[in-house]
Amino acid sequence: MPFEVTGLIVAAVVLLAATAFGLVKRARDGKLRQPSRSEDREVLARLGVDGATPVTLLQFSSAFCAPCRATRAICARVAAETEGVRHIEVDAESHLDEVRALGIMRTPTLLIVDAAGRVVRRAAGQPPTRAHLLAAVSEALTSGSKTVGSNR
Repeated sequence: MPFEVTGLIVAAVVLLAATAFGLVKRARDGKLRQPSRSEDREVLARLGVDGATPVTLLQFSSAFCAPCRATRAICARVAAETEGVRHIEVDAESHLDEVRALGIMRTPTLLIVDAAGRVVRRAAGQPPTRAHLLAAVSEALTSGSKTVGSNR
């Protein structure tokens, strides 16, 4: 096979792989999804998450992260408008042990934690829409009240 044809094939494969990666990344950015792992309650407690608050919006940010500012604004607004919701913003660079323990790979990452200390939703990358965040918070408030009530 001539060298030029081999080069074209390699370039086409690289282009297809990069396009597929970009499409998957775009589809996952900012989507609130159920976590694939159980989170360590002790790690969450070190970051200020406690059972006294029905729902905590735990946001991991970094200093030079533009989407972090948008996520902060949406979370702060939802927390201010919704009873029983608290927003905590954590500097990822200052809490590397917790970042590793919770599997945080990029900023912003948002964890929605219920009163039982379970991460019920997780989003990374672009901020979720206000409507999606309100729906997830409402679900967490409902599931958290059922859990808390069933333990009494």
